[in-house]
Amino acid sequence: MEYTVQKLGKMAGISTRTLRYYDEIEILKPARINSSGYRIYGEKEVNRLQQILFYRELGISLEGIKSIVTNPCFDAAVALREHREKLLLKKEQLNLLIANVDKTIAEAEGRIIMSDKEKFQGFKEKLIADNEKQYGKEILEKYGQDAVKKTNNKLKNMTESEYDKVTSLESEVMETLTEAFITGDPAGVLAQKAAALHGQWLSFYWDSYTKEAHAGVAEMYVGDPRFKAYYDKKQPGTAEFLRDAVLIYTSKK
Repeated sequence: MEYTVQKLGKMAGISTRTLRYYDEIEILKPARINSSGYRIYGEKEVNRLQQILFYRELGISLEGIKSIVTNPCFDAAVALREHREKLLLKKEQLNLLIANVDKTIAEAEGRIIMSDKEKFQGFKEKLIADNEKQYGKEILEKYGQDAVKKTNNKLKNMTESEYDKVTSLESEVMETLTEAFITGDPAGVLAQKAAALHGQWLSFYWDSYTKEAHAGVAEMYVGDPRFKAYYDKKQPGTAEFLRDAVLIYTSKK
């Protein structure tokens, strides 16, 4: 079946302006332009739009999505399985947060008493889900199921102070990295501080830190378009800058 911009936009729940913008940035081109000058979309384009909206729901930038779906090695079936896994993780996270809110209401009404650990359980599960989303299959393939399991257990047993530390540390890493990027020197004081903070941040997620693993993750930030898009979303080139800074940092350890 074929669709005009208006019909496809209505069916997908997005504006015609969005579809025209997708055409403009060449992430979703119409199958053809008819004799009246209207964009016409077919089954292939409908499937591509579905993939784009899946990735948007997962928080990936358009630049990152374009790199993924236009890659010659892109496999729609594999991508759908990955989408499903991520959505199930998101569902589990939301269920835990809802349960946490229900318990908090019950405590406020005097019906139960929550332990301090219970109060933060939903937020810890969110960290696990975010970690899976950010590192996902690549880390699983590189370090194995056992390493991932140890990481998740570490997060589940995180104390309140550790939770506060890891969330503030993540912001500090990005702020320092932004300042360091302006200097253009990955070996500079600011860049090396960002690399050190990045290593500390990873240590909250990993069972144990190694400079080899740190360097490997930094390389992955550049090699994988999803990670590259995440770090480059404000300043293109940031992923490569962080990679260079980390490689210098780990070579000195």
